[in-house]
Amino acid sequence: MAFLGDGNNVANSWCTGAARTGVHLTIACPKGYEPDPSILHQAREDAKETEARIQVVHDPAAAARGADILYTDVWTSMGQEEERAKRAKAFQPFQVNRALVGLARPDVLVMHCLPAHRGEEITDEVIEGPHSVVFDEAENRLHVQKALLVALLGGRP
Repeated sequence: MAFLGDGNNVANSWCTGAARTGVHLTIACPKGYEPDPSILHQAREDAKETEARIQVVHDPAAAARGADILYTDVWTSMGQEEERAKRAKAFQPFQVNRALVGLARPDVLVMHCLPAHRGEEITDEVIEGPHSVVFDEAENRLHVQKALLVALLGGRP
């Protein structure tokens, strides 16, 4: 699994989840945009039990090379709007585009938690392309969220 982009809440969640499930995770981000160090440390400790590998690199091609899954998220989250131009410049090499997809395995899956800023973190041809499972991912999240609501409401409609 290769996560390309900001070491934000989504990347931090991937660190935790990968460590607990044995997924080998490479996070590729610009210098200064790494995941939370305390979360990364705990994930690496947890990974010792599952033999997961969790690494952070600053080269998107290195992360994408041979990956089974390419995952990305927006570069500018809510509350960071003033940083948009600076972030766009820093993250441009991390865009999930045809070139990066071409470095991954031939059967690579491309994921994004949505909403996407097309032309920024992911290109139209990739999000709409044959490797994309972005919209299936969104549909699955809908069903999981509905199930959580049912469970939280005690099984009542």
